[in-house]
Amino acid sequence: MRTTVGIIGAGPAGLLLARLLHRAGIASVVLESRDRAYVEQRQRAGILEQGTVDILRAAGAGERMDREGLRHDGIELRFDGRRHRVDFPGLTGGRAVTVYAQTEVCKDLVALQLEEGGPLLFEAEALAVEGAETGTPRVRFRHEGREDVLECDYVAGCDGFWGVARKAVPAALSRVFERTYPFGWLGILADVAPSHDELVYARHDRGFALLSMRSPTVSRLYLQVPTETDAADWSDEAIWDELERRLATEDDWRLQRGPVTQKSVTPMRSFVHEPMRHGRLFLAGDAAHIVPPTGAKGLNLAVGDVVTLARALVHRRDTGSEELLDSYSETCLRRVWQAERFSYDMTTLLHPAPGATPFEDRLQVARLDRIATSRAARTDLAEAYTGFPLD
Repeated sequence: MRTTVGIIGAGPAGLLLARLLHRAGIASVVLESRDRAYVEQRQRAGILEQGTVDILRAAGAGERMDREGLRHDGIELRFDGRRHRVDFPGLTGGRAVTVYAQTEVCKDLVALQLEEGGPLLFEAEALAVEGAETGTPRVRFRHEGREDVLECDYVAGCDGFWGVARKAVPAALSRVFERTYPFGWLGILADVAPSHDELVYARHDRGFALLSMRSPTVSRLYLQVPTETDAADWSDEAIWDELERRLATEDDWRLQRGPVTQKSVTPMRSFVHEPMRHGRLFLAGDAAHIVPPTGAKGLNLAVGDVVTLARALVHRRDTGSEELLDSYSETCLRRVWQAERFSYDMTTLLHPAPGATPFEDRLQVARLDRIATSRAARTDLAEAYTGFPLD
């Protein structure tokens, strides 16, 4: 099998890249190790930056998002029982975010790829990337019980943190930067209307809490918990009780409870692999970087990567110049590190660290109070939350 761009992974990064290339007239083949049902059901991110929304629309993948997604013009910060809203459009010149789950993005892109795009092979396990430093890289994969080879001009590694693509970068050329946080998130999905019309980020002495949503009838909520927490050890009632304590306010706001349909613990970590390119292999999304979910950057960073790669490949075809391909890693990493910085800032702003001193606790509150009382501080948060430029 041969194509121009071999794409490993049918998450949002791989699927969007295939879509962008198809619309530009560049052939690709997508290899996905899981089946279609898994790809369309796995729960991940749910906040789309303004730039991500604009790209999906431009790619012809925004119809259902525009119909069912929830535009949010701000977030609420809570601390010491007080509520402070950050107005995104007023601080950024009109930008906002959209609540639309990654599962739905993938469903839309899968449907478009199968209807209009190149081959998308499910249950096709990539085994190795070979010859990345040559002009004819290959992806060895297993599909329908036999091994095969995908020959291509370029390989896009969109196969996540545990995939094979990053392993093809020689260890001597790799640099890894990472941080593991001493807490995680206990998250639930619940069949109940959200208790607030925008996301609520709450800092409490007992730990962080987040009120989010997936739709007008489904709530997504999180609690800061120790890293070793087993979700099964928390009863539904205990989770709701703790959410109520941490989200409590001085006014008459109330948390609405409902049936919990899903419960899990998410670890918190930051990870960056440099470079994001080796020869004709290009890493994108979680294959190259991970952020803690506090800043809602993971999916959006993946979109930024593949937009940058698609533009570079089109530029190479149209001009013969590899200038944009050569600068791919540097271009992406500038945006990646800004997102890492913002995600770290949001995480350390809102999560009391285990063993934190009273001095450190007061500093957290002082930082939050600065955002609440300073337009400049709110503008910095709003600009980062709604998205760094894709150019």
